[in-house]
Amino acid sequence: MLSLLDEVLSLDGRALAFDADTPLLGSVAELDSMAVIAVIQEIELRFDIIVPDDEVDGSSFATVGSVVEFVTRLNAH
Repeated sequence: MLSLLDEVLSLDGRALAFDADTPLLGSVAELDSMAVIAVIQEIELRFDIIVPDDEVDGSSFATVGSVVEFVTRLNAH
């Protein structure tokens, strides 16, 4: 997940130092509303899942851990 965030957000390796508690939305300037869409698209490609629009909210992108939980939950369906 860290490499996905790093690549999509063009963080030049900064995301590789993130951990589960690292705040994202509102804390990482590169993660704006358009970047969230790009991250979701990349999640769909890499994990071969569909992310329903009604499953996406700000809490899903609050921290690295919440993104991992979000993907894990959707991947279980």
